[in-house]
Amino acid sequence: MEPFQLKEYTVQPNPDDPALSTPVRGRDQDGEEIETSVVTERPLTLFLNSQEIVTMMTIGDHPDLLAAGYLFNQNMLRADDVITAIEHDDDLDVVVVRTQRETDYEEKLKKKVQTSGCAQGTVFGDLMEEFEDAKLNPQARVHTSWLYALQKKINTAPSLYLKAGAIHGCVLCKEDKPLIYVEDVGRHNAVDKIAGYMLLNNIPADDKSFYTTGRLTSEMVIKTVKMGIPVLLSRSGFTAWGVDLANQAGLTLIGRMRGKRFVVLAGQERVIYDADLTNIEDEPSKHARKSSQAEEAV
Repeated sequence: MEPFQLKEYTVQPNPDDPALSTPVRGRDQDGEEIETSVVTERPLTLFLNSQEIVTMMTIGDHPDLLAAGYLFNQNMLRADDVITAIEHDDDLDVVVVRTQRETDYEEKLKKKVQTSGCAQGTVFGDLMEEFEDAKLNPQARVHTSWLYALQKKINTAPSLYLKAGAIHGCVLCKEDKPLIYVEDVGRHNAVDKIAGYMLLNNIPADDKSFYTTGRLTSEMVIKTVKMGIPVLLSRSGFTAWGVDLANQAGLTLIGRMRGKRFVVLAGQERVIYDADLTNIEDEPSKHARKSSQAEEAV
């Protein structure tokens, strides 16, 4: 049982927060003066106890979730670790996670593996060892009616993407309900914010799905499996290694979700086709994000 009942959009973007976007004046293709919003980007240096771990580029919201989630997804925090404090200094752009357990990751920090994630995406070699032992809930199911409901709710929710673009979104879902919706300039940052929320609030993962606006890469698959979530969804496409890893881990992988369309490339046994497509509308152009020609042809 969850420690408390998550409601739809327990956490969601706040596009009206002036700290997250900036108005900028310019000219359009006709030479006309315009004012548009652009997303804020700022550094955040993360410390685990007294050790500096990484400097991330982020929009600046939810630094506690980002810090805890990053450390958990990189195996620097364990699920049973006692976090005694998370301290954020907005002036210094620093966040410090303090734990009861003494930590030293000097050697680990030398073994980064660069990934295809934007904005300094990395994983560490020992994550793959844990990945091979991961067990996802084989009884989890995903109804196609839930997929269409989620698309509509997420695409129409107020967001920084709709206001300013140039940002990734990730959503923790249960059935047809978006529960935790976060955004950031790097998709791995948004993933880590979800992981941080789940860690700090003891949220079970085995009945959840994870939605991302980004590509279904190896990094996305590894982090989703690390969090114990059995279903990964995206409006974007796949990489071959992402698909291979999903099949290896027993993760259901559904991508290219737009309007009536989607593609399942791993974990097909979890999908229940219960939607009446005559009642599903194509995606309105104002909610469409850029995509490849291959994805549009599906």
